[in-house]
Amino acid sequence: MVRLEAVSKVYRRGAATIQALQGVSLDVATGEFLAIMGPSGSGKSTLLNLIGGLDRPTEGDILIEGSSTLRFTENDWTMFRRNRIGVVFQFFNLLPGLTARENVALPLLLRGESDPEGRAEECLAAVGLAGRGDHRPAELSGGEQQRVAVARALVHRPAILLADEPTGNLDSKIGRELVSLIKTLARRGGQTVILATHSRDAAAEADRVLLMRDGRVDGEGNP
Repeated sequence: MVRLEAVSKVYRRGAATIQALQGVSLDVATGEFLAIMGPSGSGKSTLLNLIGGLDRPTEGDILIEGSSTLRFTENDWTMFRRNRIGVVFQFFNLLPGLTARENVALPLLLRGESDPEGRAEECLAAVGLAGRGDHRPAELSGGEQQRVAVARALVHRPAILLADEPTGNLDSKIGRELVSLIKTLARRGGQTVILATHSRDAAAEADRVLLMRDGRVDGEGNP
């Protein structure tokens, strides 16, 4: 599903050069749940941003479903994310003025699909929030807000789900429940999941754990 070929990412800030990724090569199989672990600054979030087209590699290539993304324009990436990628962030990124139902329906509205709110209700029910669709984010707990974010990420049935520290603002029990939910829903929908996390409990749900340090792959661990 996803292949990285000798991918490096360098950021330049004034006179400083930051090597965020250094020659990372990686294969992620279709339907696999991969967890990426490592300390802050190890390159986990950079890796996810590159796979999702939110940033571009300085060197190397990223192939998704067998096709190189090297020549993707910004518009190509926008359309690809809209159709093939779902993202869950640490800080939920829900729109405060919209209800839970409207937040979940947003990707479908952008795609011009019919009955987006009906599909949104189905996804809210799947994450255990049936009957909560009229609530705005401020009226929901942190765990509930992240469940809304998961529903929004999966509502358009993407091929790939990227989850960047999705349990970082949740207590350990709710975090474990959330990652277990992501795994269950991804198995049901056939999604490939790439999870960046500090949490060993979250990583334990994965099929495979990749360890990173200083922008490099530092080996693999057991879930």
